[in-house]
Amino acid sequence: MTMTEKILARASDKPEVTPGDNVWVNVDVLMTHDIGGPASFGVFKEQFGQKAKVWNPEKIVIIPDHYIFTADERANRNVDVLRDYCSEQNIKYFYDIKNRGNFGANPDYKGVCHVALAQEGHCRPGEVLLGTDSHTCTAGAFGQFATGIGTTGAGFVLGTGKLLLKVPPTLRFVMDGEMPSYLLAKDLILQISTVIYTLWLISVSWMSHIIGEISVAGATYKTMEFVGTTVECLSMEERMTLCNMVVEADGKNGVIPADKTT
Repeated sequence: MTMTEKILARASDKPEVTPGDNVWVNVDVLMTHDIGGPASFGVFKEQFGQKAKVWNPEKIVIIPDHYIFTADERANRNVDVLRDYCSEQNIKYFYDIKNRGNFGANPDYKGVCHVALAQEGHCRPGEVLLGTDSHTCTAGAFGQFATGIGTTGAGFVLGTGKLLLKVPPTLRFVMDGEMPSYLLAKDLILQISTVIYTLWLISVSWMSHIIGEISVAGATYKTMEFVGTTVECLSMEERMTLCNMVVEADGKNGVIPADKTT
């Protein structure tokens, strides 16, 4: 099995899975924010009851990070709704923000959801992390299965801790060689100019513009797995950049094997 298949097999209590299998996956972490959160909780209440309790208040992470920069009261209301839900459900990991005039005066606020998940230790190798944001795939940098889901799916996870997922096939990108100092992880996943690419061919034997090569639909419902000596030398931030962008190729998830850097 591939890395993603092994993770999904563990999460579905199966000895083996293959691409195309539909499996009920036990979710380790569910993340939602001020865009998807209110609707997700709305679905949860509608389907499980107004007095229902979430499956595990310590496996849900709520991060306000989209609407907090506006003075519009209707936008800010989303954060208020989340605050009420988190209080009612006793959600342990709610990174609240109350003072928008002074961000430093908010001890619980952690910033952008994808960074906060990693920074606060919610990204762990071998686990399943789902989030109501298409770039939840960023967390695949930590050797876990991480992907974005809709509010209907999130509402079901809130009530059961499970979700039905189709096992994706894997595209494995083997990248070997030393990356020049003038290039970044963003260059690997997007498009490097022809001139730079030609110069780099001297020392590197792989395509250095992944999405530019496979197209924005080249990984539709597929795992993009990144391996090789180049990847092993990347920092965690650079690995997060690689995995963050897989959704721009319509990928289901990105993943990098965990190592000492992880």
